[in-house]
Amino acid sequence: MTASALIVLAGALLMRGQPAEDATRLTYHRVTSRESPAPEPGAEHQPIPSLVEGLKSPRDWYRKRRPQLLALWTRILGKLEPDRRDRRWFGDIRAARILETRELESYTRIRLDLPIEKDFYQKHLLLVPRNRGRGRLPAVVCWSSSTPDFTAPESWWGSWLASRGYVVLTSWSFIRHYRDGTAARTGAPEKLYERFGHWLPIAKMVHDARRQAGYLRSLALVDGKRIGFIGFSLGAKAALYVAAFAPEFAAVVSLDPHIPLNGGSNWYAPWYLDWLRPFPDIPTPQRTVLSLLDADPRRPGLERDHHEILALAAPRPLLIIGGSGHCEDCGEHSDDRQSWGYVNRAREVYRLLGVPERLQFVLTRDGHRPNGPAIDPAWQAFFERWLGMGRGR
Repeated sequence: MTASALIVLAGALLMRGQPAEDATRLTYHRVTSRESPAPEPGAEHQPIPSLVEGLKSPRDWYRKRRPQLLALWTRILGKLEPDRRDRRWFGDIRAARILETRELESYTRIRLDLPIEKDFYQKHLLLVPRNRGRGRLPAVVCWSSSTPDFTAPESWWGSWLASRGYVVLTSWSFIRHYRDGTAARTGAPEKLYERFGHWLPIAKMVHDARRQAGYLRSLALVDGKRIGFIGFSLGAKAALYVAAFAPEFAAVVSLDPHIPLNGGSNWYAPWYLDWLRPFPDIPTPQRTVLSLLDADPRRPGLERDHHEILALAAPRPLLIIGGSGHCEDCGEHSDDRQSWGYVNRAREVYRLLGVPERLQFVLTRDGHRPNGPAIDPAWQAFFERWLGMGRGR
């Protein structure tokens, strides 16, 4: 048996070991973050609403429920892509600046800057397999977390992928490095709003990822139908929205995003969903992002949550890996057993579409890390299945 076959087998066995359903966890996640602007006592007793109730066929999903969710989340996010006025800020993504090229044992390592906006060149690494043979290759965009720089994904996943025939583009979010050297806490969200109006940072991240996919598709050696995305922590949060709103990606891995909107993580932060930001077209401070997420303040729990984002990804293959599989409501920034509820509800949509196997949730005990003994076989097997030569099996 080849090494690739062993990886696929290990990943399949790992995923098979996870319970497919656990009805006791179809509840809202408890609010464990002291900084949350929406404390919701009693939310843990409210069921996560089904997205397939009243639907009888995939046609019903695509013609009724999905358009409703898409319209709602577009309203929350502001926009999914630049509008007519915004387009002046975006030029040819192929106008890369090559800064350094190094030949390593199994791949060529190219440091380059890409024009994500006309006046904003973002730092990247491009890893190109050597001795790649004939035919176009799959590719993966790899995003860092909030602490290391854009080169970290090379050691986390990129080296492994490039040595096995994947073209790799590593990067980080604009909230780690934006125009004029700004970052999340030093003005990046404000610069985003000044230029583009109501466009939440998490949605801008999706567009940046789409730009990166566009660059990869411009390379003659890349198979544009086999481009994947993987991110850890900050990058994992972006990955959920990439899966939902970036059709350029054929398969997505989100490594410990902490799925629940109002769980222990900081989805409310100004550099993600910016809950307390007033809508610019409604002159009242009461109409905020939070007011759409929590449409009925009299009822515990948010009416909108991330099972809807996971469902909008369907039927695209999506793998979510959590690091706190040993406990319930203990993960802080890591997914734990309570995240099953969101996956279970989204999987109902995948099941309605006839592809339940395309949504995978693997809980490990490896902690909030980009790599680990249970983490690595899962993402490796996932990409080999959906982007490799035997994709879709």
